[in-house]
Amino acid sequence: MKVLSVVGARPNFVKIAPLLREMATRPQIESVLVHTGQHYDARMSDGFFEALAIPAPDYNLAVGSASHGRQTAEVMTRLEPVLESVQPDIVLVVGDVNSTLAAALVAVKQGIRVGHVEAGLRSFDRSMPEEINRLATDAIADDLFASEESAVLNLAREGVPAERVHFVGNVMIDALRLTRPLWQASRVFGNLGLDQIPRYGAVTLHRPANVDDPRRLSQILGALHEVARRVPLIFPVHPRVRTALTGADVTWLSASQPVPERGIVCTEPLGYLDFVALVSRAAVVLTDSGGIQEETTILGVPCLTLRENTERPATVTQGTNRVIGIARSRIVDAAIYALAHPPARRAAPPLWDGYAAARIIDTLLGVRVEVAA
Repeated sequence: MKVLSVVGARPNFVKIAPLLREMATRPQIESVLVHTGQHYDARMSDGFFEALAIPAPDYNLAVGSASHGRQTAEVMTRLEPVLESVQPDIVLVVGDVNSTLAAALVAVKQGIRVGHVEAGLRSFDRSMPEEINRLATDAIADDLFASEESAVLNLAREGVPAERVHFVGNVMIDALRLTRPLWQASRVFGNLGLDQIPRYGAVTLHRPANVDDPRRLSQILGALHEVARRVPLIFPVHPRVRTALTGADVTWLSASQPVPERGIVCTEPLGYLDFVALVSRAAVVLTDSGGIQEETTILGVPCLTLRENTERPATVTQGTNRVIGIARSRIVDAAIYALAHPPARRAAPPLWDGYAAARIIDTLLGVRVEVAA
């Protein structure tokens, strides 16, 4: 079986790494990797390939940044001749970025089987570009690999035949478990001067709804400043957010000064291993990311999601996540509570056990996958 996997952005890299590792152990599979170049910044791409031991892509489409429509079109235009040349048996797409939908569209129009990893997740908010990508990809994919039980139910409600849906678990957790010795050995605490800080919080922001509207971003930063009076908040800044922070009352970390005991402390983007290490010891995480909701669930770290919804409800019902929106008072109150009441340890959501990639590859190869009720 010739499997062509498509990745394009930072979350994709984390999800594809366990799948590529698993495919490398199966002599029946010939693996081909395509990087669309949706994330092309070395800090957002090259470092992840190295940290996650992802082999160099066989093809790099180098599409770069653009509007949603143009970026999707560029991926389709550049991927089409690759698929014609490689003639894969299946195209494997992961997550919900523009590259995911674009690759699925090109493949299905060429009559190539499509597998979607992380299928069925729904925020029920069509103002999110990711939601449109999820809905459209699931509508045309042949094999839908679900990471949590809510996703299976969503697909059933949408009329997807049960034989196309496979509940396999979460490949993000595979990556987290596989790399545990590496991120536990990270030097990020010494590098950032956190060794002498008794506790801190971590922040990530990148969703356009939060960072592209100056008033909304100002509201969020105001709440973060209130929280940062109690603990320093370490904020690795996504490249697209840096400009939006111009003039904001934040401290940019430099080698010449220690981390202050209070305030919002901005850093350059961190690699996967350093970032997971940072999150693993945080007293609280405030984020608008989807994947971090999942990682904090397994790490047992309180997570406050700065959105009105989540497509990953298992992180709330079975994890450490709370969806709190962006109201200033609610962010502050939730953070103060989380700092004072660390969450009790819970069992991981079903099949978040580090073997999701093996189940996916078994399914592709026609091996019967037994899943406990």
